Amino acid sequence: MALLPRLRRLIRRPVSASRVGVRRPTSVRRRDTVHEDAVRAMLGEDPNDVRAFQALAEIVRRRAAEVGPDGDPLTAPQDEVEKQRAADLAVWALAEELAGHPRAWYPLVELARLSIHDDHEGAIRRLATAAERDSSGHGLAEGLAVLREAGAPVDALGLGVGHWRVREQTPEIARHLVLAAIEADRPLEAKQHLQALDLYPDQREVADLKAELAQTVAEAEQHLTGT
Repeated sequence: MALLPRLRRLIRRPVSASRVGVRRPTSVRRRDTVHEDAVRAMLGEDPNDVRAFQALAEIVRRRAAEVGPDGDPLTAPQDEVEKQRAADLAVWALAEELAGHPRAWYPLVELARLSIHDDHEGAIRRLATAAERDSSGHGLAEGLAVLREAGAPVDALGLGVGHWRVREQTPEIARHLVLAAIEADRPLEAKQHLQALDLYPDQREVADLKAELAQTVAEAEQHLTGT
């Protein structure tokens, strides 16, 4: 069953899916309690703390895989797929909870990662919002990575062109745009994104990246022409 329909069905039940992953003292192993409280506090201060999010996601994934989204044990071998679905739902609920913070961009990236195949347009909207919330560009870079991993380089190019501010944001955006253009069989566009790095204020910082991407673009052009 697809993730989003399953999530909607669970939301309609008396126990809201938005509470999946919230600590239940009677069912959570004691060794997780202090750790969970600590990482939740860290995420309360910074919802984009990637390490804290991943640590809490691991806790809720493990818990959901053990008991399932309905509170029923999942122990039989045939329940492995169900365990994965339950774990994904738990992380979805966690990310959805944190995404309500006006500065949160990383939870939106995780929501997009989980929904990219079931709700492609919705995932792109979430990534666009993540890019808008993060002036450093890390949210945009993460979003481009999600789209490239999902085999959607053209969407990555559209997102990047619409949000990249080369003078102000992380040069890693250029890496993803160049690679997305190559993956979309657009070597000329890849060259344009590479050239855009000439506008970056600290050219020494991006010198190695430019050399690496220039080699990648040259190899792509050679492959295209067969020379």
